[in-house]
Amino acid sequence: MMHAYTIRATVLLFTITIFTLTALMPQMLFAKEYNLEVSGWIPYWRDSEGIKDAKKHIRDIDAVYPFVFTVTTTGEIRDQGGLDEREWKSFVKYAQRKDVAVIPTIMWSDGVAMQTILSNASLRATHIKNIAKMVKSGDFDGVDIDYEGKKSETKDGFSLFLEELKDAIGNKTLVCTIEPRTPPDSLYRDVPKVINYVNDYTAIGKYCDQVTIMAYDQQRADIKLNAIRKGVPYMPVSDVDWVRKVLELTIKTIPREKIVLGIPTYGHHYSVTVAPDWYRDYWKLGALNVPSILDLADEWNVKPSRNAAGEMGFSYIPDSSVVSSYKKTLRIPKHTPSGEVAAAKALAYANATGKEATFNIVSYSDEGAMKDKIDLAREFKLKGVALFKIDGEEDQKVWKHLR
Repeated sequence: MMHAYTIRATVLLFTITIFTLTALMPQMLFAKEYNLEVSGWIPYWRDSEGIKDAKKHIRDIDAVYPFVFTVTTTGEIRDQGGLDEREWKSFVKYAQRKDVAVIPTIMWSDGVAMQTILSNASLRATHIKNIAKMVKSGDFDGVDIDYEGKKSETKDGFSLFLEELKDAIGNKTLVCTIEPRTPPDSLYRDVPKVINYVNDYTAIGKYCDQVTIMAYDQQRADIKLNAIRKGVPYMPVSDVDWVRKVLELTIKTIPREKIVLGIPTYGHHYSVTVAPDWYRDYWKLGALNVPSILDLADEWNVKPSRNAAGEMGFSYIPDSSVVSSYKKTLRIPKHTPSGEVAAAKALAYANATGKEATFNIVSYSDEGAMKDKIDLAREFKLKGVALFKIDGEEDQKVWKHLR
């Protein structure tokens, strides 16, 4: 016979156990439901560094895309990264032993050649045969098709190509990497009655096992966000608010369980011409990776800060700018973020003199900006995220959000 206090203790323990399980259940379900797949591209121009970086984080990766293949004008594929060499072969075997898929990317950006090859049944078949042979001979887990800059008249030929390629590679994974689509009312002031898109999203969603959206290189694509952010310099790699719009549009035609969100790991460097009350013209100076960006900030003695796009950024006044002679005397708003001080001074000069001035800006994807995109992928219940690129020069802190 149990004592009263034993019964009470047993009941209490049972109650606590039920309460604890009930409290933890949403978290357990959340973890299962939002378990994003993690992937990324290893570029051929930093293959050794990329392989080393991927090995370092191999337990957090589900797939890697060797970014190595290009296509000739006749539809032949060319290996720019030496996938048949010892370093790559060793890595492919290592990754697959760790249950990480290896799916090489074929990148093609010649719109004229794509129209010629993909619109011709015989030429298209030969191109597909070459791809299927590459996948089989390399014992890869699939292929990533990254065909950018297509003409609108190539849309049907590209859809046929994907259908036939999927049939040719069978149970291997067909990844389709495509450009982002900005909603028309954010892309045009006067929305055309007919928009000739280059990609048939419905067909892509049907024939591709995975669809990776390259949600980066936004720049000035979204006129609504440009207007909202007009009081500050704004030339983002990937504003999280823009990415949200892209995803909301994309999931209308492509199943979300197939969508992978492409996330940039780099930044862009611009020269900006400012006129009174207007950050007017942006001239791209180049793309930069995080280590070079931080070196540049140190060189100009400026502390980066979070900008309107949710990225990190900073501005500086080069010696060639007329503002450099006045930057110590120009007045700017008291609470101007550290990264925007130079931009504000250039604007102050233009407003005071009525003359144009120049300064430089950098906007880049750091841990915080990437985490915002990762959180967005979870919110939309996407298949996963893909980093462009895995090469050791991404903000290494991002990996703690991908485990």
